Order: sequence, then C-alpha cells, then structure tokens
Amino acid sequence: MAKKKPTHKRQSIRHIKTGKSPGTVTYLGNRGGVKSLVNIMEYNKQDIKESTIDVYEPSNFNKIIEHKVSLSTSWINVIGISDEKFIENLGNSLSLNPLTTEDVVNTHQRPKIDEYDHYIFGSFKMLYVDENSELVTEHLAMVLMENTVLVFQELQEDVFNSVRERARHKTGRIRTKNADYLFFALLDAIIDNYFVVLENVNQKIDYLEEEIYDNPSPKTAHAIQDLKKEILRIRRYIYPVKELISKLMDTEHALISDDTKLFLRDTMDHCTEINESLNIFREMSMSLMEMYMSNMSNKMNEVMKVLTIMASIFIPLTFIVGVYGMNFEHIPELKYPNGYFYVWGLMIVIFIGMLFYFKNKRWL
Repeated sequence: MAKKKPTHKRQSIRHIKTGKSPGTVTYLGNRGGVKSLVNIMEYNKQDIKESTIDVYEPSNFNKIIEHKVSLSTSWINVIGISDEKFIENLGNSLSLNPLTTEDVVNTHQRPKIDEYDHYIFGSFKMLYVDENSELVTEHLAMVLMENTVLVFQELQEDVFNSVRERARHKTGRIRTKNADYLFFALLDAIIDNYFVVLENVNQKIDYLEEEIYDNPSPKTAHAIQDLKKEILRIRRYIYPVKELISKLMDTEHALISDDTKLFLRDTMDHCTEINESLNIFREMSMSLMEMYMSNMSNKMNEVMKVLTIMASIFIPLTFIVGVYGMNFEHIPELKYPNGYFYVWGLMIVIFIGMLFYFKNKRWL
C-alpha cells in the first residue's frame, strides 16, 4: 500500500533567523523588496523644515546623522525596513545597540520598551482599517534620543497625519515641547487609532448578530471564526501596550520628563478602556458561535416539528386507506353505493380536526 503523503504546511518565516547570533539584522516580514525612504521634520518654536531624503545617494546619508547633534527637535521617519544593510548602517551611525536594530526589522516582535543609556527603544503594532474595512497590521519601531525621535515603519500609510498637522501649526503644543513629547504624541496617535479598529470590530459583531437572526448559513459560521481570529490577533498586539505605558510612567530615565509623564496618564486610561473593550468583544465573538448553533438548532427543530405534524396527520389517513385497500373478498362497506365518498369525507374530517387540535395546542 502506498504511503499517504504528508499534508503540506507553510514554513514559518522565522526559520530565516535560526542559527544566527543575537543582534544580526535580519528582516522578518512579508513586505520585503521595498526601498527605504526617509522623511525628516525638524522644528523649534519659530521654524519648521520638512524634507525627503533618498538614502541611496551617498551624500544624503550624512544628512540624517547631522540631525543627531541638532538643537532643534527632529522627527526622522524611515519608511521601509526590509533593506537590512541600510538599517544596520543607520543603527551603527546613531550608536544604536545591535539588539535594537535587530528588533527594528523583526515584524514578529512583541510590543516592548527597552531603555539604554542614551536612548529609549519602543516596538509597537500600528493598526488601522483600509478603505475595504479590512484590518492592516504594520510593525513600528520608535527610538527616543535627546533631540530626535527615530521612527521605523513598513509602509507609507500611517496614523500620524494629525501629529504632522499639529507640528506644522506654530501655536501647537508640540512645537514648544521636547522630543519626549513628540514620542508621546506618536504613541498616543497609535493608541487612539486602536479605538477606530475596535469600532470596526464592533460593527462586524453587530452585522453578524443580525445575520444570525435573519438568515444564518455556513458562510456565517466561517465569518464568525474569522472574526474570532481577528480579535485574538488584535488582542495580542494591543494588550501588552498598557504595561509599556506604565513602564514609561515609572521610568527614571532622563529622556522622559515629569511633564510628559502627566500626559502618559491619559494614554494609560485609554489603554485600560481598550483592554476592557477587547475582553468584551472576545466574549461576544465566542457567544456568536453559540447563538449561531442555537439558531440553527431551532430552525432544525421547526423543520422536524412540521414533518412530525404532517406524519401525525397522515398516519390515521394511511390506516383508513390501508384497511380498505386490502384484497379480501368480503368487506362489509364494499357494497355501500356511496362508500367511496364516505371514506373521503371521514379522511377530510380527520384532517381538519387534527389541524384544529394542533392549532389549539399552539404546535402550528
């Protein structure tokens, strides 16, 4: 007998990292092949400058490094993290620990906060909903230095437009604060957008509830399973953030001022609300399947009830027809001139009588 071939399983992308030493910059993600692009916003109370740098021009690379010693606050936004060589060179130029640059390109990295002597590193997941109401998950890494916030993201799209607009206004609070407040503002924008993601989840739950009550189908069960997986994935990305905010509030690192810690309290409240909503949505998604199974069972019971009633009605009729359908020569009623119509009348009376009986019992 031929052996059954094993079912093919997709190999995890993490195997690329296997066997390499800690600190090796190895891109782990599904958005490879994108050339890196750097957007820079440098500002102070009086002025703001924005520029886009082609990092593949050798003369432009040093322009990024110059912002490290600038007295103004700089927001260096690196778009595209699959170019391992560029990320490694940038990390070395900015004196980042190799473990930091390793986490920058690891899209599977759990949200975390690491403190070093001259900078604070944070890894988060930026979640947003696209035009098709589909969830987009993007790995994001941020480095807070003395006058600079370095941001690494996978795609051009992000949730920072509101922060950019606030920075462009001369009277905005961002322009009067240091880099730690910019770090907070970016983190706050990420967390605030989690509410939008949760609202989208809530709408999906409402839609599925209506579908379960109105017209459940096997597709509904698949949609419920997909929703449960989505909520678990969101929970995995969002749930640890509350702990990270608490860590930033309790830190003694010189880069986080007491003034910024006051603003982090508000973000902490948002994280608490988000985590509570996640727990509620998780329970609701689990109850959706129970509702679906219950509804399908009720529909099946209705079908079985109708079939049982129909069978109950036809049992006496079948008995009568069976008796007078026997091939005995001497059956008393066979000689009745109107016997055929009597039998029909009797069956109709029985049929109507049983209908009224079932109706009176509210079985119909």
